[in-house]
Amino acid sequence: EVQLQASGGGLVQAGGSLRLSCAASGFTFDDYAIGWFRQAPGMEREGVSCIGSSTGSTYYADSVKGRFAISSDKSKNTLYLQMSSLKPEDAAVYYCAASELAGPCRLAPILYDYWGQGTQVTVSS
Repeated sequence: EVQLQASGGGLVQAGGSLRLSCAASGFTFDDYAIGWFRQAPGMEREGVSCIGSSTGSTYYADSVKGRFAISSDKSKNTLYLQMSSLKPEDAAVYYCAASELAGPCRLAPILYDYWGQGTQVTVSS
């Protein structure tokens, strides 16, 4: 059974940093694309960053390029999102997700088959 559990959210001041973690089980990162998504109140869920299966190629939304970094530790089956220079508009519930699609990852939520429960990120101005 595929399971994902995100953690690491919290309250941070604008300009600060936060690292999210996603503990995964039931699959390996070589076989699934994995990614981070976020959803702010009243907004649609949007893709933040992802890592493609087997290729390990990464992709970022324009809004977070240069500020966020996605990484994974295959030995721990854990996905990370290092967030820096946080802005109030980054505040949202952040979700990790896994997709069975092979090849380079994409940030369309509809392509992801499994979702974690989400972790809240709040950025104060």
